[in-house]
Amino acid sequence: MNKYLSISQEVQEALKLGKPVVALESTIISHGMPYPQNVETALRVEQTIRENGAVPATIAIIGGKLKAGCTKEEIEYLGKKGQHVTKASRRDLPVLIAKKADGATTVTTTMIIAAMAGIRVFATGGIGGVHRGATSTMDISADLEELAQTQVMVICAGAKSILDLGLTLEYLETKGVPVIGYQTEELPAFYTRHSGFSVDYRVDTPQELADIFNTKIQLGLKGGMLVTNPIPEEYSMPAEVINKAIDDAISEAERLGIHGKKVTPFLLAKVKELTGGDSLQSNIQLVLNNARLAAQTAKAMINKPE
Repeated sequence: MNKYLSISQEVQEALKLGKPVVALESTIISHGMPYPQNVETALRVEQTIRENGAVPATIAIIGGKLKAGCTKEEIEYLGKKGQHVTKASRRDLPVLIAKKADGATTVTTTMIIAAMAGIRVFATGGIGGVHRGATSTMDISADLEELAQTQVMVICAGAKSILDLGLTLEYLETKGVPVIGYQTEELPAFYTRHSGFSVDYRVDTPQELADIFNTKIQLGLKGGMLVTNPIPEEYSMPAEVINKAIDDAISEAERLGIHGKKVTPFLLAKVKELTGGDSLQSNIQLVLNNARLAAQTAKAMINKPE
């Protein structure tokens, strides 16, 4: 076992016994929501996974240890410390480990640590992607590169609508990452079910998702699979409302000179402010929705039909 990896006893036992396990990121705790909603949401997501027959493994870096399975106290710690915790991408891992520091894992680092631990399914909110204006800034999330090389299924509500969704899909196609729509042929755009862009394939059951990813593993094909699961209809925000809020938030970020890893937390907070908090409620509901599907899919991957 990797000497830097610490797997909780519950997760270790589940993996040893062949039980379904679902990885969860921690950036959503430290950078995605305010306290105490971040902690409440993280615990609700874990409970949702349990209710659907799987074991949750919230992933983070604490004191330089790669944690696959956080305790309630560790989740509380991350939530209270908030943005003082480093938002950790692939490039940050050796630095944080060597310094014995804390890190909130992004999609990228959650995939890396999940793969180290032997966890194949990961539920998140939305992935990063190609930012608007990337043709001149080259601002492209490391999430896309990780999906191209790390063998973990990522279940999300699509790419965040603060991104250039068309270029994000083009990048994933170039890297050979299958983009699967769960019960939809259209790429969902995080807060809203509709983007106007098509996914590669549509599937309608967790078993289909499991069969496709098990086949990918058996073929020895590197890289992950992106499953896009639309936000429930009752929590979906009108596209025109969310798009205007995003455009206004992007304009303000440009005016203030905000860039790099600070962009996404700033934009999400600004969109929340501009929508009167509606976006936060949507964010919570889509994560719970993804957790349910991830647990069902993880179960189906283990319970292979004869």
